[in-house]
Amino acid sequence: MTFMRPAFLALLALAFCVSSPTSFAKPAPELVLQLATGDNDAKVAALYAIAGSADPEALPILEALRDDTLKSLGGKQAIIYDGETAIDAITGAKLAKVPDELEDVISNNRVTLALEGALAALDLISPDKATRLAAVKRLQDSANPAILPLLDKALSVETDAQIIKLLRLTQAAAQLQHADKTVRLAAIATLGASGEPNAKQLLAALLDKEDGKFKETDESIRVAAQHGINAINSHLKLGEALGGLFTGISLGSILLLAALGLAITYGLMGVINMAHGELIMVGAYATFAVQNLIHTHAPGLFEFYPLIAIPVAFCASALIGVLMERLVIRFLYGRPLETLLATWGISLILIQLVRTLFGAQNVMVENPAWLSGGIQVMGNLILPYNRLAIIAFAVMVVAGMGLILTRTRLGLFVRAVTQNRQMASCVGVATPRVDTIAFGLGSGIAGLAGCALSQIGNVGPELGQSYIIDSFMVVVLGGVGQLAGTVYAALGLGILNKLLEGFAGAVLAKIAVLVFIIVFIQKRPQGLFAMKGRFVDN
Repeated sequence: MTFMRPAFLALLALAFCVSSPTSFAKPAPELVLQLATGDNDAKVAALYAIAGSADPEALPILEALRDDTLKSLGGKQAIIYDGETAIDAITGAKLAKVPDELEDVISNNRVTLALEGALAALDLISPDKATRLAAVKRLQDSANPAILPLLDKALSVETDAQIIKLLRLTQAAAQLQHADKTVRLAAIATLGASGEPNAKQLLAALLDKEDGKFKETDESIRVAAQHGINAINSHLKLGEALGGLFTGISLGSILLLAALGLAITYGLMGVINMAHGELIMVGAYATFAVQNLIHTHAPGLFEFYPLIAIPVAFCASALIGVLMERLVIRFLYGRPLETLLATWGISLILIQLVRTLFGAQNVMVENPAWLSGGIQVMGNLILPYNRLAIIAFAVMVVAGMGLILTRTRLGLFVRAVTQNRQMASCVGVATPRVDTIAFGLGSGIAGLAGCALSQIGNVGPELGQSYIIDSFMVVVLGGVGQLAGTVYAALGLGILNKLLEGFAGAVLAKIAVLVFIIVFIQKRPQGLFAMKGRFVDN
């Protein structure tokens, strides 16, 4: 941290404390004149007093000094000149003519630091939360016992929890240099309990050595600092573990959305659909198209465009899936190799079609405000809103699919055809129609996956290629045609992949996951959940 001079801070804190933030007085003319015409010591002293007055009317004068628009006229008058208009800094009166002999106000580093502190002190009483938050962050770079009265004053009137937390941490940082040992130990305990990386740096400074000797001579202070560092390290490790778990769940939810549709089509018809990744891509580009249309024709609805894009992405991918099943796949049932080659060819056609319509370069889908940013749970753990939204969206899609498969007539037919196609046909189930609807449903869910993926990265023609292999691994591991197995497999692979990445890197983690799946399938070919009933190949 960069520390202000103690003399300045002491006077600043004293002035702030003796002034009521609710009784404002215009800055005294002599103080304004000191800023414009005095030497550096006089400028610093004037800044002490102006900051301590807590007078918002002083803000334009301080900003003029910061922006180099405060001028001196003959060493006897303070003028604010913005290049066009000249105003008397004391009376506020506009001058009829701009004087030719205006002189710049020269400030050294000490005056600049004093000015920054004065601006921050005035901002601490601002009614605007963002202004107060920025002010306390600036004061964190001025942690010194001399600003403790200033912080105490701000804490006594502050109501926002986030700003109060920052004020207390700044207060503790300032107390590290306090003359009272008891106060220092209490400050160390506060910083140690905060779990903040910046607090760790402050405590580590107490263990610095010079010429082989500790700069901090009090052993009890050093021991307490080490305990505080250990507590922060434990807190940070917990944050890293929770962050890895969240990232794994986030990846698992993405894999789940990508594989859920494939679990339906592959589980029902045994079709190895190599174009499934391109159906994901279609959903992503449908979202991009909706974004552009709303941005152009209804910009007021931009914040809601993801909600509008969800049904559009579903319908676009579902329509392509239905056409694929009707025109190609229907004639290839029972011939898996030909089906694989045909769907691979369709995937190439879809990629080239997208390149023709949208170009070969990636396109960017913007996040609305409510999907931007994140929740800071710990000092080193932030949960992005877009990732949280995808997890919630995956839960809703799975719940919706569960309801469709277990509570609707269509779901009954799908389960019947999945377990025994010939028997279902014998009892009157129109299996070709069920095939078409189920394939369209699975393709539509792939479009939903593309809509979700568009919120966490760029959209390009090769988007689907990144998820097709992972989707098949999830389906095979979970058990063909098993919704619950797909959920467990997706989350398990997502978490396992992220845990292994921390030890071996992304490439080796991918290889290890693949080896694990191969070994698992060798031992349990039916996957996590075996198919119930008699499954008859087509």
